[in-house]
Amino acid sequence: MSDAASRKVAPRGADEAGTAEEAWAETGHDRIAAAFAGAAGRAALMPYLMGGFPDAETSARIGEAYADAGADLVELGVPFSDPLADGPVIHAAGTRALAAGVTLHHVLEVGARLAQRLPVVLMCYANPMLARGAERFADELAVRRISGLIVPDLPLEEAPAVLAACDAAGVALVPLAAPTTPEARLAAIGARARGFLYTVSVTGTTGERASGDAAELIARAKAASAAPVALGFGISTPEQAAAAAAAGADGVIVGSRLVRAAAEAVDAGQDPAAAAGAVVAELAAGLAR
Repeated sequence: MSDAASRKVAPRGADEAGTAEEAWAETGHDRIAAAFAGAAGRAALMPYLMGGFPDAETSARIGEAYADAGADLVELGVPFSDPLADGPVIHAAGTRALAAGVTLHHVLEVGARLAQRLPVVLMCYANPMLARGAERFADELAVRRISGLIVPDLPLEEAPAVLAACDAAGVALVPLAAPTTPEARLAAIGARARGFLYTVSVTGTTGERASGDAAELIARAKAASAAPVALGFGISTPEQAAAAAAAGADGVIVGSRLVRAAAEAVDAGQDPAAAAGAVVAELAAGLAR
């Protein structure tokens, strides 16, 4: 971890009437590190939430249900029209959120609410971030105590300016590493990892599927970075989550299974927060030692 990533900073948008005092207290990196440390003896559980699905208020309640059910962190997705990394379930939820009028501002406010319960890592494609500018975007996260940022379509070569803005604001810029990432490139990605290294378990988009042996992927990622390694894509059952933890993952990320549970509950006229929370509880039980 670099000095820039660990130092305590106040975001440029903090005012003198209390926001700055809170912002100085700790960085997003600190909060993420504490979450991984608090999961000692097991892998940290990081469920994914599509912000604004089916609406902003309900998505916040789903995130709170995650926290109640045993989540250690939450990955909060921003709905986007062209989500290259998202499979059909998450893509459909994002499309419904956009059709309902959900904006980035709504999702950031959901993030601020959930950040009172557990660390929030925002997953946002590059266009909304670049439209605001990296510095302003990082500041908007910091003043809401959103701990980290994942930008799946931000290549390594274009990341330095975003990384600098996030470091200055105290927000952890979390990179992704794929199974096909060459060793030299993986080392470069790992050296810049903040918060954790998001290790993609399969080629392709997000979605529920049978998972293979992740031990080699996790070992490669750990050799390339001092940051915790979290495994995602394709994990949907307690057994798969437990297998990822047994293979050495410091964190387990589950997305499509939870979004599907929420969507099925909405379509059935049931409570999506209760439905998704029940799945998180099962996953947490599968990771318990």
